[in-house]
Amino acid sequence: MRYRLTFIAGLALGYVLGTRAGRERYEKLKKTAREVAQNPAVRNTAESAAQQTRTYAGKAFQSVSEKVEGRVPESVAGRVRSLRERGGPAESDDWGTSNT
Repeated sequence: MRYRLTFIAGLALGYVLGTRAGRERYEKLKKTAREVAQNPAVRNTAESAAQQTRTYAGKAFQSVSEKVEGRVPESVAGRVRSLRERGGPAESDDWGTSNT
């Protein structure tokens, strides 16, 4: 899905940059893109994906920190411990999305 979206975005960008249709067509594409981005279904899907990514990142953080902690210098291990006690990356919402 990610590759498909990247491909579509690349096509749209290439069209906008390469077209001779002029400003009118560019404004129409820009308006359509804004409408899609503001669509509640699209926004909910993006927020869901961001939340799911945070969940997986938190699980990966815990798993990796448990496996690596005994094999790294004490200064790094101390930092990992402090992050784990703080709650890891899933504690705060740094992505700018709501948790709804």
